[in-house]
Amino acid sequence: VQLQAFGGGLVQAGGSLRLSCAASGRIFSTYALDWLRQAPGKARELVATSSGNGVSTYYADSAKGRFTISRDSAKNTVYLQMNSLKPEDTAVYYCAASLLYGHKSTTQYDYWGQGTQVTVSS
Repeated sequence: VQLQAFGGGLVQAGGSLRLSCAASGRIFSTYALDWLRQAPGKARELVATSSGNGVSTYYADSAKGRFTISRDSAKNTVYLQMNSLKPEDTAVYYCAASLLYGHKSTTQYDYWGQGTQVTVSS
């Protein structure tokens, strides 16, 4: 398994969750690692991305100020800390790896983790 995501769950609005995505060493050190989400009936959308060297990050407008993407090189893991969660954040969250940094088509990802469900109740 190249990417393995976990950490989803049920949380009340205003609460926090931290998602984790464990990557192989090769992927972690080379690829941009992104978090995307897909709500029922909606297209998969980028939430946040971290460049291959971990220096640069990008957030969707919906995530700015509330979510933080980070990397732990000792654990080959990328995290998504989600604070001030809203019901509209409810979705299946995916981690994915690409050699491209920034906004990209879902076809431009090389590896996907399994999704993890995040449900935010009002």
